[in-house]
Amino acid sequence: MPEGSSRVLGRDAQRMNIMAGKVLAETVRTTLGPRGMDKMLVDGMGDIVVTNDGVTILREMDIEHPAAKMLVEVAKTQEDEVGDGTTTAVIIAGELLKKAEDLLDQEIHPTTLVMGYRKAAAKAQEILNQIAIDASDRETLQMVAMTAMTGKGTEKARQPLADLIVDAVLQVEEDGKVDSDQINIHRIQGATVHDSQIVNGVVIDKSRAVNSMPKDLKNAQIALLKYPIEVKDLETDAKIKLTDPSQMQAFIEQEEQMVKDMVDKVVASGADVIFCQKGIDDLAQHLLAKAGILAVKRVRKSDMERIGKATGAQLVTNIEELSSEDLGHAGHVYEKKIFDEILIFVEECDDPKAVSLILRGSTKHVAEEVERAVEDAIGVVSATVEDGQVVAGGGAPEIAIAKGLKEYADTISGREQLAIAAFAEALEIVPKTLAENAGIDQIDALVDLRAAQEDNFYMGLDVFKRDVTNMKDAQVIEPKRVKKQAIQSAAEAAEMILRIDDMIASTGAGKEPDMGGMPGGMPGGMPPMM
Repeated sequence: MPEGSSRVLGRDAQRMNIMAGKVLAETVRTTLGPRGMDKMLVDGMGDIVVTNDGVTILREMDIEHPAAKMLVEVAKTQEDEVGDGTTTAVIIAGELLKKAEDLLDQEIHPTTLVMGYRKAAAKAQEILNQIAIDASDRETLQMVAMTAMTGKGTEKARQPLADLIVDAVLQVEEDGKVDSDQINIHRIQGATVHDSQIVNGVVIDKSRAVNSMPKDLKNAQIALLKYPIEVKDLETDAKIKLTDPSQMQAFIEQEEQMVKDMVDKVVASGADVIFCQKGIDDLAQHLLAKAGILAVKRVRKSDMERIGKATGAQLVTNIEELSSEDLGHAGHVYEKKIFDEILIFVEECDDPKAVSLILRGSTKHVAEEVERAVEDAIGVVSATVEDGQVVAGGGAPEIAIAKGLKEYADTISGREQLAIAAFAEALEIVPKTLAENAGIDQIDALVDLRAAQEDNFYMGLDVFKRDVTNMKDAQVIEPKRVKKQAIQSAAEAAEMILRIDDMIASTGAGKEPDMGGMPGGMPGGMPPMM
C-alpha cells in the first residue's frame, strides 16, 4: 500500500462501521414522529437551519466516516423515491446494525447474518403487501398529506395545506403518474402559513424586462424562446477593417436592423407575452414595450418547461421559425409584488399540467420548515396516487411485520433464524422511538401494541392520546411505498456494511489517514460528524 495508508481488519472494521451507523441513527432518532424534537444546525458561515426533517439534518452535517456516509445515501434515496420516511429508514438501518453486533459477538458469521436479513427483508415485503389498504380517494390523500406534515411546524395549518397539496398533485397527474417537478414551490416570508395559496398555472420569480412594458394582460398569447433577442457573438475570432467612418455607422445600423427584424417576427406571430431563456437586447426591450408586449428574460429552463406544460406553448429554438402555432394561452398574465419579492403570474390556463404553490411563513426559518413539510407531503400524496395503497401509521405496520417475521423465523432452521428474529426486533424500534419521543414508557407501549395487533393490524400508537388506537379510524395513514422503501433500503445498507471486513484508506503525502481515531471524543473511534 502507499506510504501513509491505514488499514483496519476483521472484527475491528465491523465494530467501527456498526458504531458509525448506530451513532448516526441516534442523532436523528429524537426527531421521529409528531412529538419529535428539532435540530438546530449552524454552518461555517453562521447560517442557521432549524428542522426535524431527517434528510435535511444529514445533508447539513459534515459527515466524514465512510459507513455513516452510506446511511446518508439511504436517507437521500428515500427522499428521492418517496419524499418522506428518511428518519425511519436511517433508524431501522442503525437498529439492524445494533442487533447484528450482538449476533456477531455470539460468533455468528456475517454471511449468515446477511442471508438471514435478506430473507427477512423479502418476507417483510410480502407481509406489507398483505396489510396494505387499497385507497386513493381524495379523503385518503388528505389524510396522507396531514400525517406527513404532523410534527413539522405546520400543525395549525395542516388541513388547508393538505387541500392545496392534494389539488396540486391531482392537477399535474397524467395517466396515473405524477411528475412532482411540475409543482413549483415559492417560499415567501412575511405572513402566516394560512396565507399560503395555489396558483393553477405558473409563478416565476422574475420581473418585466423594463417597467415600460405592460404589467397586466388578459387572454395572453405566450411565446417561449430559447433563442436570444439580441445580436449573437461570433463563435470565432474575427477582425473587421473599416476605412471610412460611415462604414462604422452602417455596421451599427445593420446590427439594429437585425434586432428590429427579430422583434418584428415576434409581433407578427401574435404573441403579447414572451418568456426568453436567454438575454434580450436593450433596443429589443424598447421595441417590445412600444408594441405592448410583456417580456421576461433569462428564465430558468425548469420554469420554461412548466410554462409550456401549463399553457401549451412550444419552446422555439430559432426565432425565424416562430409562428402562431407555437404560442400558448393563459387567461391572465401579470406582475405582482408579495412581501419583498416581485413575481410573474401565469394564470387561468386550460387544464394546466403545472401548478405553483406560494407558501408563507412569519419568518425565514418558519417558511423554510413549511416548505420542507410540504415537499414531503407532495411526495407521499404522489406515491399514493400512483400506487393506490396505504398502510396505517403510528408504528402499526412495523409491529405487524415484526409479528409475521417472528412466526416466519420459527420455520427456518439454522442460525439464519436468529438473524430473521433480530430483523423483526429491529423493526420495533419505530414504535419504541415514537413512544420515547412522546414521553411514553417504551416497554408498556410495545406490550400493548403486540397485544392489540392480535386482532387488528391497524392498531398503532396515538402519541396525542398516549394510547393504542385504530390508526385507520384516527386518520393516521401513510403510503405503502414509504414503508416498502424504508425497510428495503435499510436492509440493503446494513447488509453492505456487515459484509465489510477490511477498510483501507489512502491519503495524500504528509496527511494521516483518519478511520477511527478518537478526535472530538466520538465514541467507538468515530471521527467527528458535525
